[in-house]
Amino acid sequence: MIAVSLFIIIVMAGMGARLNANLLHQKSRDMRSIIDNLSFVMEDMGRNLRTGYNYRCFINGESINASTVSSSPLTKSCANGWGIAFESQNGDSTIFTDQWVYFIGTYFGKNGIFKSTDGANSFVKLTPDEVVVDLNASGISALGAEPPNSDGSGDHQQPFVTIRLVGTINSKGISTGFSLQTSVSQRLIDTGGH
Repeated sequence: MIAVSLFIIIVMAGMGARLNANLLHQKSRDMRSIIDNLSFVMEDMGRNLRTGYNYRCFINGESINASTVSSSPLTKSCANGWGIAFESQNGDSTIFTDQWVYFIGTYFGKNGIFKSTDGANSFVKLTPDEVVVDLNASGISALGAEPPNSDGSGDHQQPFVTIRLVGTINSKGISTGFSLQTSVSQRLIDTGGH
């Protein structure tokens, strides 16, 4: 009887430890999935910006919509922006309805990174709902976006974009902070577009 009682106690303790380990593994797997999603979003942005051209950075206070994306100046640098518009690799620099736009902010009450491939007429949220972006610490900067002048004067820097993303991941009652950054240089020679 004593042996059976000890066996039941040991089995119950082992089962409790096993269930706890499974719960921790599930939470860890969920968190890893969200972090992988964030990494994919940053990589997608970097790949598209690297092959794009005619960058226009938007600073705080500037709205991003179809009319501001298509307005002058077509290229603009900024050190602390919240969005960027550009021509995609296969884009046509003579029309604006095909420009791609990324911005970090709030759209229809949702917080995160948003993308448009139709000149800012519509946006899709890229970050999962569990991610809350710190809008004061996150941003997009574009340096050297303006092409050189035809007489050889002006900006001679290759366009360089930095995306900084800071925030928290809220999953199953656990809040975890994160900080990601990536920098991208335009792949094409900066000659003022195609």
